[in-house]
Amino acid sequence: MKPRAYLDWNATTPLRPEARAAMIAAMDLVGNPSSVHAEGRAAKSLLERARGQIATALGADGADIVFTSGATEAAALACDGRDLHCGDIEHEAISAWCTPDLPVDAAGQVTVTDPTKTALQYANSETGIVQALPEGLAVSDLTQAFGKLPFAFNWLGCDMGIVSAHKHGGPKGIGALILRRGLDVPAQLKGGGQEMGRRAGTENLIGIAGFAAAAETAARDLADGVWERVAGIRNILESALSAAGNETISVGKVSVRLPNTLCLVTPGWKGETQVMQMDLAGFAVSAGSACSSGKVRASRVLRAMGFDDTAAASALRVSLGPTTTEEDVLRFADAWTAQHRKARIRAQEG
Repeated sequence: MKPRAYLDWNATTPLRPEARAAMIAAMDLVGNPSSVHAEGRAAKSLLERARGQIATALGADGADIVFTSGATEAAALACDGRDLHCGDIEHEAISAWCTPDLPVDAAGQVTVTDPTKTALQYANSETGIVQALPEGLAVSDLTQAFGKLPFAFNWLGCDMGIVSAHKHGGPKGIGALILRRGLDVPAQLKGGGQEMGRRAGTENLIGIAGFAAAAETAARDLADGVWERVAGIRNILESALSAAGNETISVGKVSVRLPNTLCLVTPGWKGETQVMQMDLAGFAVSAGSACSSGKVRASRVLRAMGFDDTAAASALRVSLGPTTTEEDVLRFADAWTAQHRKARIRAQEG
């Protein structure tokens, strides 16, 4: 029996060995980072060292790193009460706080009129399409871009950025809001005044240690060209699937994309069905964002790009990682092509 292939890296990534080791070491620290005794100071030292590691990996030296429970909380902290606007391609964690009224074109690009009142993602989790971020942007969701695209927060020219550890090999349940130095946000969680008064509650030291180790390793992988190899494997997969039929659309193929992401639309072949068929064949893929309580719906992102409801409900996302092999994607291509052929026959008979 052939092993399963995990091809859903944009949903979450496997925990890096470096992150696991850092988390295990942090478990041995008994102190609270807010305590002044020796044990507390040791915990505080680890906390601030991790903060510095993450700032360096993000190119955010001099910015403030505020630890949160993940990107969703960081988005709420960044956007609450700010009257921001966005395109309807943003993750729900952003669009829930913004007015999604900015135009989105067929290439997935958002037209920004006032950057200071705009939230704009760097890269889309479903299509992989990368945005050109304007100077002075209020908020950018960097969750998918960090570790896959070369950038430095200090060069982006935005006020706030959002990241999540489990998208680049860290643990789930820990993320951060990056603030341009001098900028402040009102706390949503109030209490002991941790995180410079911006997010109360004892810090998740174990998660933060794993976050920092994963961020360092992710930055090193990027510098070493790991994602260029991944892009090559993604392109092999895209070419293999293009022969299956003219009706299948590779979304964003002519755009700048994340190196690991392939979004396929086969109108009439429901994404939900494809996900189940590929799961039974031994492949973990998705029909879009994994943050919809396990439900598979027509893609709001694709609708914003001009796809009709039938096409938007027929999307499949394949997202690769550094451990994905050419054999994995070619096996997937064979399994998907076989199911595609059957779906086409059923459509002709029906």
